[in-house]
Amino acid sequence: MPLSSPAPRTARHVRRVTYQGYEREDGLWDIEGELHDSKPQDLPSLRYPDGVRRAGEPIHHLWLRVTVDRDLVVRAIESAMDAHPLAGCTQAQRALQAMVGCSMARGWRQSIQTHLGGVAGCTHLRELLFNLATATFQTIHAAFQNEGDEPPRHLGQCTGWDFSGQGVKEHYPQFYGRAPRTPKAA
Repeated sequence: MPLSSPAPRTARHVRRVTYQGYEREDGLWDIEGELHDSKPQDLPSLRYPDGVRRAGEPIHHLWLRVTVDRDLVVRAIESAMDAHPLAGCTQAQRALQAMVGCSMARGWRQSIQTHLGGVAGCTHLRELLFNLATATFQTIHAAFQNEGDEPPRHLGQCTGWDFSGQGVKEHYPQFYGRAPRTPKAA
């Protein structure tokens, strides 16, 4: 185990999140996300006939498929809710269509908050969407391609890709030590 030994404790919640990226034959890309929440113990629940949600049964089991183009613009989005705690949860799926046309390249989180924030959307679908952009970048190598003299988008976005760091020096020596261009203030 890579972490230190924990203090004595009791498990109370399990969340599994996975993303998978696919290149389509039509030149678009599908990125799928899945979120699964459960409890490791039986709990009371009004949604079950016997009044008990069994340990391991999902509280949330949500799916997303977002289709994007090479420029990281959302072309289609769909969702499924196999499990949800409240009857009204599924109504949040309709609001996802407002994300069609939004770009994952810049301002993705702000777009999510603008279109799906508060009661307009679902907290758990928003959480899946936030990190779906990272899975998209990992899937679509074109997102990291240089356009002329500009560095790839991922440089300068984390410690490993610091313009003055070893990663840039080894993999993008032409940008090593070069400060990224910033737009001039108007």
